[in-house]
Amino acid sequence: MSAQPKPYYTPAEYLAFERESETKNEYFQGEIFAMSGASRAHNLLVKNMLVGLDNRIGDSCSVFPSDMRVHVAANGLYTYPDVSVVCGPEQYLDDAHLDTLLNPGVLVEVLSKTTAKDDRNSKFLLYKSIPSLQHYVLVDSLRVTVALYSRGTGSSWLFQEYQGLTAVLPLPAVGVELPLAEIYRRLDLPA
Repeated sequence: MSAQPKPYYTPAEYLAFERESETKNEYFQGEIFAMSGASRAHNLLVKNMLVGLDNRIGDSCSVFPSDMRVHVAANGLYTYPDVSVVCGPEQYLDDAHLDTLLNPGVLVEVLSKTTAKDDRNSKFLLYKSIPSLQHYVLVDSLRVTVALYSRGTGSSWLFQEYQGLTAVLPLPAVGVELPLAEIYRRLDLPA
């Protein structure tokens, strides 16, 4: 018995499907991937990042939760980062929906046991081809640790890791510093 071939969807078919779907799905290379639910820790970390960024960032930038879809034009990925930040004019797909952001300056993903490897590796490889992206932030949901990738010169990216509740996460591209104590508020995790 042969395995059934996976159906191939065009980006237009995906967007039509997604806009009618009651659940969120990502898209890459013709395949649609269902997204799973999130834990208490994940949800608190996303909320704390959203509030912390929004309270500091001012009106020149917009902070979006995970319902804002992001499209990576260079490789065709459609995805839902946990937090997206765009400064200056927002750019969207050329349609009337304004639901697919093209130019984030900061993307945040909260790591879980099931997503950590993908978020650190393949997703970062896809995200870093976004010309506007300056910071990629990975927030660990199992310990008080935040990893930061910042765009350097040319095609280089700088990596820094911040650990413990006394550390502060700098995001110079948007003029913000976030204390890890605030990011991890209401969570009791090891450093």
